[in-house]
Amino acid sequence: MNRVALVGARGHGASYFDRLDRLAAAGRARLVAVADPRPPGPLAPRLSGVTWHDSLADLLAQVEPEVVVLATPVHTHAELAVAAMRAGCDVLLEKPPAPSFAEFSQVLAAARETGRICQVGFQTFGSEAIEAVRQIVADGEIGTVTGYGAVGTWVRTAGYWARSEWAGHRRLGGRDVVDGVVTNPLAHAVATALLVAGASVTHVETDLYRANDIEADDTSSGVVTLSDGLRLGFGFTLCAPRRSPALVLVHGSKGTARLAYESDTVDVDDRTMTFGRVDLLEDLLTARETGSRPRCPVEDTAAFMHVVEAVREAEPPTKIADHHIRWSGDGDDRHPVVTDVEAWCSRAAVRGKTFSSLGAPWAR
Repeated sequence: MNRVALVGARGHGASYFDRLDRLAAAGRARLVAVADPRPPGPLAPRLSGVTWHDSLADLLAQVEPEVVVLATPVHTHAELAVAAMRAGCDVLLEKPPAPSFAEFSQVLAAARETGRICQVGFQTFGSEAIEAVRQIVADGEIGTVTGYGAVGTWVRTAGYWARSEWAGHRRLGGRDVVDGVVTNPLAHAVATALLVAGASVTHVETDLYRANDIEADDTSSGVVTLSDGLRLGFGFTLCAPRRSPALVLVHGSKGTARLAYESDTVDVDDRTMTFGRVDLLEDLLTARETGSRPRCPVEDTAAFMHVVEAVREAEPPTKIADHHIRWSGDGDDRHPVVTDVEAWCSRAAVRGKTFSSLGAPWAR
């Protein structure tokens, strides 16, 4: 049974307790240690036979896990992933893999030097819907592919931005964080669209905005030029009136295929198809046991990291004028709604243009 350590036990990290319970019941993995600087508190009942440590370094000095799950703040990813691999562990690294291409390159180099698996937690890479979309394209159902799109109109409240000291920052304490809509909440949309496209990135144009009182972007568009000459346009916001399913679009001369990646659903013509997915932690264990290629090895996220780097290097996001913002809710539930933002995000994804080039009234 694979010995697993979890680093980062709060927030998304807490979801791994149930996943590891299921894997333990199947005889595939056992949680042996947790590292988190805060005391266990309400997690204590989940820790029978599990040691608790205040850092990965302390954990590795006392325990010998075979797999390390890293669900820590973005700006700690590279350092911790490299340390775990050099200690002989395979790693499941939550997305985004790093806040800069330089730090991503450190993780990639460590994986190659050590021969360890470094799987990135883009769960959509485990979806059977990805191959279904590729087959739709190969079968010519939508004609010749003319481009790609990604659209996400979500809601994030004041409580979300207050959840940690690094939330909503571009830099913190001299380190890159780049915690904006493109690189974190809707990172799956970008990464999944690039996976479907299957081409490398040659250029990224960004158009970044914010309605919240944060440093990073919460409403952004961009155009990614691919090595095959096609383009991927994206429009994202965390300032919508309501949350809608995020979509990856494949535009063709005869129609469009739509992948709702949160539900693994594909729409094309008048058909709707739903697919299953493989949990990426389970997939990592299978790769360890059989030597198969993992679904989302770190090297397969290089295209996504070019987008992260473009956001990191861009000018700080432009503040949207107050008269284009309506506030909804109270207290921790308070959140801004940008005028007609859903329509502008859709246009960016469909037409492959930025908000500013489309003429959004609140854009530059």
